This record gives sequence, C-alpha cells and structure tokens, in this order.
Amino acid sequence: MALRGSGAAGAGGGDCHFPAVFNFGDSNSDTGGLSSLFGAAPPPNGRTFFGMPSGRYCDGRLVIDFIAESLGIPYISAYLNSIGSNFTQGANFATAGSSIRRQNTSLFLSGFSPISLDVQSWEFEQFINRSEFVYYNKGGIYRELLPRAEYFSQALYTFDIGQNDITSSYFVYNTTEEVEATIPDLMERLTSVIQSVYLRGGRYFWIHNTGPIGCLPYALLHRRDLATPTDGAGCSVTYNKVAQLFNLRLKETVASLRKTHPDAAFTYVDVYTAKYKLISEAKKLGFDDPLLTCCGHGGGRYNFDLSIGCGGKEVNGTSVVVGKSCADPSKRVSWDGVHFTEAANKFVFDQIVAGALSDPPVPLKRACQSKAR
Repeated sequence: MALRGSGAAGAGGGDCHFPAVFNFGDSNSDTGGLSSLFGAAPPPNGRTFFGMPSGRYCDGRLVIDFIAESLGIPYISAYLNSIGSNFTQGANFATAGSSIRRQNTSLFLSGFSPISLDVQSWEFEQFINRSEFVYYNKGGIYRELLPRAEYFSQALYTFDIGQNDITSSYFVYNTTEEVEATIPDLMERLTSVIQSVYLRGGRYFWIHNTGPIGCLPYALLHRRDLATPTDGAGCSVTYNKVAQLFNLRLKETVASLRKTHPDAAFTYVDVYTAKYKLISEAKKLGFDDPLLTCCGHGGGRYNFDLSIGCGGKEVNGTSVVVGKSCADPSKRVSWDGVHFTEAANKFVFDQIVAGALSDPPVPLKRACQSKAR
C-alpha cells in the first residue's frame, strides 16, 4: 500500500518533530514483545521506574524510552502486545533475543528469539497495511489507537540489533574467524530490511551499532575461553574486537545506504563508545563495579549464574526467588548480567542524544537531516 504524506517537518532546518517512532531490535530496545509471546519478565524487573514488570529486561527505562521522551511521544508499545497498547505514535517490533539472521534452534534450547529481523520487517509491513485499512475504513476507536497514514513517511525508524548474532555464533563454539565470516551476510540482511522500510516510505533512520559484548557477564561466562585476555576494565578483548569489526562494517553499510538513497537520512550512532566509556570509567562517573550484576545469583566475580536469571526461582520443596536485585540499582551498570540498568541506559542516551557520537553528527531531534547544519 502506498504511503501518503511528506517528510517530517523541519527537514529543511530546525527540529524534525517526528510524529512517531518505529523500532526494530533485540532486548536492548524490547518494550514487551518477548514477554507477550513467551511469558512476562518477572519481578524485580521494572522496580525502579514502573514499579512492576513492564516487559523490559531492566529495572526501568531503556534507551528507546528516553528517545521517546526526548521526542515528546509516549513510550512505544510492543507490536506483539495486545493488551493496553496504543500505536498512534509508533510501534516496537523488537523482541529480546532477536538477531539479524534466523536462529537454527528454539528459544527454549538457546535463549534466542525466533523473531529475527526479517520477521520484524514482515510484522511492520502487515502493520502498515492493516492499520491504514482499519483507520480509514472502520474509524471509531481505531483512530485513537492507530497512526495516521502520513506518519509512516514522517516517522523516525530506529534499529538496535546484532549483538545476538555474535554471541549466538560464539555460544555454539564457532571460532572467532567463523564468527567474523558471518558479518558480510549480516550486513546484506540488514540492508535488505532497511531498504524494505525505505520502499514503504521510511526516510529517517537512526541506527545503533552494537555494544562492548566482552563486558557482559553472560558472554564472559558462556565462553570462559574467550574471557581472557581481558583489558583494564575486565572485558574480553576477543569479544570486543569482533564487536568493533561488526561496527566498522555497519558504519560502511550505513554510508552505502546514504549514497544509494540520497533523499533519506541515515544516522549511524556509536553506542559502543558510550557504553565502553561508562564501563571503563564507572567509578569516576558515580557507579560501582560495572561488571557486578545487580539482579543476579551466586555471588562470585559477577554475581551471575547462567542457569538462574533475574527473578528466577529455585524449587526446594517451596518456590523461592533467588534472582533478587541489589539495594540501589542506580549505582550499578549491569542489571542482570545481560542488560544495563536504567541509570546506565540514561547515561548512554545522554551521550548520544546531541549527536556527538553520530555520523553525521546530527542530534536526535534533527535526524531527518542528512548532514549537520
């Protein structure tokens, strides 16, 4: 279905005034997709901001939530969440555990989601087609729950995915060379999805690179052989070098898209640098041990157990929650050994919102512009 309407206001200068955000990604930006499909993220997830689990694997808000706040729109409802969702100003297709490539396994065996990026793009296509039809043919309450047709061409399209492609490949004991060899294919698949969004009218893209995977306890413990050598922050040099290679190729891919589609705006956002700064300078920035999990179990170096996640239960006659959270999540970087705390996410957002870590260096509110003005 063809899209109606022109680009976001402000494309010629000034703020863009995006009326909606459509997000694609994994757990770093999932606002409830996986919880809707496979069971809710349990308490104490959500304790800091929402006061209860909210579908996010975090004590509070994610970077995507701070993006929405900054743009003056409501938090983005997960496309897969049928209860209480409002899509008037966007939809979130991300699910925790998602990857660019399809996983040749099940969620229950591997922990990785079957909702790969191509599936998310199909969901988006169906969302456009069905929402436009319902909005204009049924009207009524649907006009209060679905976006206007012109919003699709004026919206900001955000992407944050790729971390699970690297870790899932490593977790089946592929070598570093084998993991690196998958990156060109990942870039082709990502390009294909972004181009499909472009063909549907999308013109403004905000694309995050992947973070320092070698600083995440779950990665360090899954492949102990990759946990050494470590750098001064205690992070795996091996994991991080592969993440950096992925990011280099991603930056090249975004530059290529920019040349192919000069009428669109593609912003490459270096969240790796923001996250590594936080981890390597944690104490100076007011945090404590950046590798110590807040909501975990087992003590040890990371207070993390691969078999019992945040809010997980161990049954010994009675059901007892063993994945409890620390007293003050605002002092921790790692929430559950996989994801950041709200405080850490806020730090990352503050680092990227003004465009200092972006290529081109445009701030979030001017991401409809193809270059800095």
